Amino acid sequence: MKNKFSAEEKSFLSGPRARWKELKYTLGVVIQFIRGFRVLHFAGPCITVFGSARFPEDHIYYKQAREISAELAKLGFTIMTGGGPGIMEAANRGAKDVDGRSLGCNIVLPHEQSANPYLDKYVNIEYFFVRKELLRKYSKAFIVFPGGFGTLDEFFETITLIQTKKTEPFPLIIIGVEFHKHLIAHIEHMVEIGTISPSDLNLILLTDRIDDAVEYIKEYMSDEPIPSENRRPMWLLGEKHLDDSAGSE
Repeated sequence: MKNKFSAEEKSFLSGPRARWKELKYTLGVVIQFIRGFRVLHFAGPCITVFGSARFPEDHIYYKQAREISAELAKLGFTIMTGGGPGIMEAANRGAKDVDGRSLGCNIVLPHEQSANPYLDKYVNIEYFFVRKELLRKYSKAFIVFPGGFGTLDEFFETITLIQTKKTEPFPLIIIGVEFHKHLIAHIEHMVEIGTISPSDLNLILLTDRIDDAVEYIKEYMSDEPIPSENRRPMWLLGEKHLDDSAGSE
């Protein structure tokens, strides 16, 4: 499947182009952000769950993602994912198990991915960097399950922004001790040789226990109660509350 945005991004990254092409690309990025704002502005406080799209529903990681999302939805959080299958589907499904809110910020790719059936609403975003900024903007915590390059990209970029104080700190939880043991060993090695500080290890919680992860988020936010939804949609902009709309944007 050909995608005009993939072609445009390849062209943009190829080097300098005519100025009108650079302006056109910039305006396209702005439109993508506005599309995200229209949906996520009324999502309520979100927790984003990351992980591989390739785990089936009988896998332990799928089951854990479904369980932790259900527990967090009970606390009033909207569960947000990339909107696809695997871990993303499990998290959205867990939210719906307990009648919680479920949201997807889907990336448009040439070969994947279709939205999973457990979403109240989803928005299609064509550029990875736009999607990452939207997920960070509206999330109160990130939960990272085993995944591939995309999952690690989200994790390391976010922890870099927290480390360099470009964003306020928030919970970064890694689920899957065995899967991530070499990653954690490498991070500890970076501490040993001095490329990061020992205190940077405190930015991450690594666990296999769902209860520990939920309690960590609750303790982290003990001084910041979950805000109630008090924003009003502007009908002139075609905005709607999440509960009043369904499908894609």
